[in-house]
Amino acid sequence: MSRESTTNSRISHSTFLETLPLKNCCLSLLKLITLGLICALAFACRTFSVARYESVMHEFDPWFNYRAAQFLSKEGLYCFFNWFDSESWYPLGRNIGSTIYPGLMSTTVFIHRICRFLYIPIDVKTLCVFMGPIFSSLTSFATYLLAKEITRKSSTGLFAAFFISIVPAYVSRSVAGTVTLCIGSYDNEAVAICALIAVIYLYLKAANSGSIGWTVACSFAYFYMAASWGGYVFLTNLIPLYTFGLLCIGKLNKRVYTSYSIFYVLGTLLIIQLPTVGFLAIKSAEHLLSHGVFITLQIHFLANYLASLLPNKTLPNSKPLILAIFAILLICASKMKWSGRNLSLLNPLHAFKDNPIVTAVAEHQSTPWSSYFLSFHILLLLMPVGFFICCKGKAKANYGKLLIALYAVLSIYFCGLMSRLVIVAAPAVCVMAAMAVSKLLRAFSKNLFTGSKVDFDLSLFVTAILGLSCYFYLIHSTWAAAEAYSAPSIVISGSNQQGQRVTVDDFREAYRWLSLNTNSNAKVLAWWDYGYQIATLSNRTVIVDGNTWNATHIGLVGKAMASDEATAHRVCRALGADYVLVVFGAVTGYSDDDLNKLVWMARIASSFFPDIDASDYKDTTVYFRKIVDGRHDEFIDVQAELL
Repeated sequence: MSRESTTNSRISHSTFLETLPLKNCCLSLLKLITLGLICALAFACRTFSVARYESVMHEFDPWFNYRAAQFLSKEGLYCFFNWFDSESWYPLGRNIGSTIYPGLMSTTVFIHRICRFLYIPIDVKTLCVFMGPIFSSLTSFATYLLAKEITRKSSTGLFAAFFISIVPAYVSRSVAGTVTLCIGSYDNEAVAICALIAVIYLYLKAANSGSIGWTVACSFAYFYMAASWGGYVFLTNLIPLYTFGLLCIGKLNKRVYTSYSIFYVLGTLLIIQLPTVGFLAIKSAEHLLSHGVFITLQIHFLANYLASLLPNKTLPNSKPLILAIFAILLICASKMKWSGRNLSLLNPLHAFKDNPIVTAVAEHQSTPWSSYFLSFHILLLLMPVGFFICCKGKAKANYGKLLIALYAVLSIYFCGLMSRLVIVAAPAVCVMAAMAVSKLLRAFSKNLFTGSKVDFDLSLFVTAILGLSCYFYLIHSTWAAAEAYSAPSIVISGSNQQGQRVTVDDFREAYRWLSLNTNSNAKVLAWWDYGYQIATLSNRTVIVDGNTWNATHIGLVGKAMASDEATAHRVCRALGADYVLVVFGAVTGYSDDDLNKLVWMARIASSFFPDIDASDYKDTTVYFRKIVDGRHDEFIDVQAELL
């Protein structure tokens, strides 16, 4: 009897071993299919604007990005970096090579040339349309790798990929628009967020393994991030701060030391090659923390090495010296010059008092609570649970959880000060929410099959709540992608009281009129918001545009807009303007016109010209009333106490 049972057990064990690889293969295939569907979802939910509207750009900055991509495709990289644009910032002009992040355009042209090599008929314009959706799919895949590296759980990676694939905070910057999206599909952030996640993932791989190969790959990903977006300084400070934190809590080892040292040296050498960055990577305040942490690590490990040579294997405590060096760095940082936007993040009152150009931009304002809900929905409630999972004590340090926790704290703080940085917080929020959902499902799903009646009811309730939360998150994100972030701003559309869609195409008609009825050498003065659109659609020289590199020049335009007719005429003639473009909403109900921006024009002008007093100008309030019988909106009142 015992021999028979032994034989049966061997047969069953053999059968299990034979079926185990097949089971693992099926699970891997299922995960791969799920991840592919998530990437397809990320692409599809960003194409509403292409299906709904005609071929049209939607915002301001992407117009210049598209124009730059066309120039790069025709003239090549050498001419691109030496391109002096005389059609903008007249009469000063603009040196494009030293004032642009070329990563987005270079990627577009690189893909275009690969397609041409493979005889795929696609033009640069079409690639510009779909760069956002393409990179959103890559971002979902990178987030899957990051979450899996942090938790060692594929389920967490799949949830993180699902969350970021449709999170409205990222959708807002990566929607397909026929040449760009609502808030900027063909914009730097569309590709930079993918690079940001790749840098963090590769640095964790390097820190966990000590591999030089992973560190080199991380450095090149950091180079691409710096070439794509000025937000690379967030990584420039996040990784050193994280490494210094490991040193302070005693979790620093040789693998992390090697990874950071190589990353710092190679990454700095690479980004110096970018004309936009150059030697700012050495002497700017934004990079000071990375230098200080590198020096501190060398001192720390040198002290440890010297201690190993002594008979008693000890040296005097080096922590006071390290803290002294860090204090010196803080003093130096307070004395060095910071860029306006970065300084406004460290000192929120600076921009309001001393830099009105920064505060004049809506996306540079503080983030209201409603925007948090619109951008993250249920993820806001799940993220604290994930943060708790990251921070709960364990004997063995998890470098990934510590890094993502620090990333979340810094990004949430910064996006509270500047609404455009909500997109930076999106990866951390999605990963932490995925950690929470995955942990709760693993904990409660077991009781669905093995627990008591009470455990079964509770587990069923929690599982149902999580399932409904993910479902409503999908509904909310789809609505945001279809309605909130796919409507163009250059073509104003809405619905009247009869439910009929009304479209106002005044912007493009005005630009078309400029193109057909003015001399090709005409100079147009308009507020800097419209500079890129005029230069691209009308092909006319503009006085200022959205680059905002010369605040005094913008102040002159603001003075022309805020002064009386005689003074404004003198300023316009001094700037060489032939035409002045003024946007007025009036009957259309368009509230974001120049009358609404007049207060900011006056504030910026008053920063440079004492004869303009911003306190003489009041905020404008425009009231409109719907006519019941279906006629046009009737303009009722504009506060006329402005002048």
